[in-house]
Amino acid sequence: MKKSLVLLFSTLLLVVNGFSQDFDLDAPEIILEESTVKVYVHFESEISDSTLLINGAPTALLRDETGNYFYHTFTEGNETILARHKGYEHSLSTNPISGWWSILPPLLAIVLALITKEVLSSLFIGVFCGAAIIGVASKGFLIGVSTGFLAVIDTYILNALNSSDHLSIILFSMVIGSIVTIISKNGGMLGIVNAISKYAKDAFSGQLATYFMGIAIFFDDYANTLVVGNTMRPVTDRLKISREKLAYIVDSTAAPIASIAFVTTWIGAELSYIADGTAVIPQITEGAYSILINSLQFSFYPIFTLIFILFLIFQRKDFGTMLHAEKLARAGKASPGLPQTKNSKSGEQALEEFEMKEGLAPNPWLAIIPIAVIILGTISGLLVTGWNAETWNEPALGFGKKMSIIIGNSNSYIALLWSSLTGLAVAIILSISTRSLNISESVESMMSGFKTMLTAILILTLAWSLAGVTEHLETANFLKTLWSDGMTPVLIPLITFVLSALVSFSTGSSWGTMAILYPILLPATYEISVAGGLDHPEAMMIFYNVVSTVLAGSVLGDHCSPISDTTILSSLASGCNHIEHVRTQMPYALTVGAVSILIGTLPAALGISTWLLYPVGVGLLFLIVKYFGKLTD
Repeated sequence: MKKSLVLLFSTLLLVVNGFSQDFDLDAPEIILEESTVKVYVHFESEISDSTLLINGAPTALLRDETGNYFYHTFTEGNETILARHKGYEHSLSTNPISGWWSILPPLLAIVLALITKEVLSSLFIGVFCGAAIIGVASKGFLIGVSTGFLAVIDTYILNALNSSDHLSIILFSMVIGSIVTIISKNGGMLGIVNAISKYAKDAFSGQLATYFMGIAIFFDDYANTLVVGNTMRPVTDRLKISREKLAYIVDSTAAPIASIAFVTTWIGAELSYIADGTAVIPQITEGAYSILINSLQFSFYPIFTLIFILFLIFQRKDFGTMLHAEKLARAGKASPGLPQTKNSKSGEQALEEFEMKEGLAPNPWLAIIPIAVIILGTISGLLVTGWNAETWNEPALGFGKKMSIIIGNSNSYIALLWSSLTGLAVAIILSISTRSLNISESVESMMSGFKTMLTAILILTLAWSLAGVTEHLETANFLKTLWSDGMTPVLIPLITFVLSALVSFSTGSSWGTMAILYPILLPATYEISVAGGLDHPEAMMIFYNVVSTVLAGSVLGDHCSPISDTTILSSLASGCNHIEHVRTQMPYALTVGAVSILIGTLPAALGISTWLLYPVGVGLLFLIVKYFGKLTD
């Protein structure tokens, strides 16, 4: 009897083991209610029949670019997916959650940051909130909250740091911080201050110099914010320009110029996103680069932003929270924009790390040469990493287009690392060779510079962690459900602009927003336009408008988001309290955004020529500054 039971039990184990090993299913642990889910199917061996029975219905399997099998299923409530393949069965339980829960973590982080003016704890709470939601949905309340707390560091922070791109940004930021400290200690920065002071004699010329430096470093937004912010900060402090105004000029020249210039690190990403979106539209045979060029006529927000800054500078006016910051800075009643959190150093202590070594004479070349090496090195790195002989030798392409394609296909992170390391080496060599600093002083200054970027690294890491949470919660997909197939084609660019801004604001990523929305909205735009009675040329004009509004809305949302990496870098490079930077920049960004919608995006969708819309929009921005702004001097 015992032998029979043992034999029966062993047979059952073999059968169950055979069932479980033949194939298994793999889907996201947490999914949105009533959404389409991609379920991967993993087989123990090669299969000849790629069809499963899903809840009794034959379902053909698809294969992705890596050769893995998957299928799409539609979820309704808490369900168990039962799959059968040649007698083998496998079940998979899903845990759908309401889409409204998916926006709680970024919303909580943003609200807390604005209320408490303390971004580190706000970001941490946002990450914890999202991890807890995922844990509670799958494991219950007590266990879910506990595992969610631990997941903050063992999943999200670890994943955020387990990225070569993220590590590249961290390393670049640290090296830039060390260069700034060295050229401050050896007298190079003070030399630049003295040299620029000959021309930047007041707040007007100081802001104008900052603006044109931001335009000059057009090829990458990260390099723009870090180099311009750190370089111009001593100059603007001396001229009593608020740190908030410096951070605004730095932030609002970086992404807008990088997003619309022909030769930038953004080009490659933009072209790939557009290509993905047009791949499923057989009626569109136009290349991605041509589509991008044609769409620039509708890039109202980036262009209006660059013009709006000039109006503020030339009219010497500001309004809203920026006016208050500028008034205080001009009156000398407060350190211009220095961090004022309870745990921060005083302004004098914070600036000690950047004071020139006693007994030295200021020498601007000790700063100009390393900075020039960084700029030229970055451009050279972009050319090297993006070089393609076939593109360069293509006779049908002009010089400008060849350069755009090469730099667009480059690795900006590697280029930044190469240029920053070279700039650091040059700064140390110059300091030692001119006897401004010895080896130990140079190394000590370098280490001190690393420490100055610790806050930036912590904030960036938590911001990336929050982005990971929003990805797992499918925050962007929930916001995307606001899209409707039944709308009139004229409204598509407007809704695209708003949706892009919301996604970018919630996730803190312009590039992530473009990657999500381009492949989905572009096919939908063309189909809805044609279904709405537009012929191909008319549909293409709406299509071009949407291409530009995804980009423009992404930049607007990025400018307004406290969890955006470029916004964070701008405030830190400028030495400005991060939340104060967001509070003072947001009214300006929303003002330009409103003008872009009312005078640009919507009228252009109605067929009004952009040759008319741009002058009208520029005129309106001029009047807004003239009648709503007040003199700061």
